[in-house]
Amino acid sequence: MSTKQMFQPELIDLNVTAQDEDKLFECIAERLQLAGYVNNGYLEGIKTREKGFPTGLITEYLNIALPHSDTEYIEKPFIYVVRTTNPIRVKQMGDNQEMEVRDLFFLGIKEPSKQVGLLQELMVLFQNEAFVSEYKKTTENEGVFNLFIKQWEEVKNG
Repeated sequence: MSTKQMFQPELIDLNVTAQDEDKLFECIAERLQLAGYVNNGYLEGIKTREKGFPTGLITEYLNIALPHSDTEYIEKPFIYVVRTTNPIRVKQMGDNQEMEVRDLFFLGIKEPSKQVGLLQELMVLFQNEAFVSEYKKTTENEGVFNLFIKQWEEVKNG
C-alpha cells in the first residue's frame, strides 16, 4: 500500500481538544478502533511504545510527533492527521527532552519493513518550507488531505 493510500479524508481532524498526551491517545485510539483501523490493544501499544521510543520531532519549520504502535495492533494501514487546539507536551525522539506540539501524525503501519521509509518520507516533507507553510495555513480537513495527496504525487513524479 502506498503512502498516498494511507491518507483518508475521514482521518484528519484539525481541531482536537485534549489536555495531555494520554488523553489525546485515548481519544484517537477510540476513534480508530470504532472505524476499524486498530484493535483493542492499540491504546496500550501506542502508550508503551511512546514511553520507550518517543516520536516528537523538532523540524526547522514545525514541531511534529509521529506516534505509532507495534504492527500487531493495526488492522488497516493509516495516517491520522491531528492538530490540537492547544500545545501538548511530548518527548523528543532520540534524547527524550520535553517539547510541545500541536501537529501529530498517528501512523498505522502493518508491515514493519515500511516503517523507516514512512518516517523518512514524513521528515523530508516537513523540511520543505513551502509545504509546511501551506500546511500551517490550512484549516479545512479537505484542504490538508488535498495538500498531502498533491505532495505525494509530486514526489512520485518528480
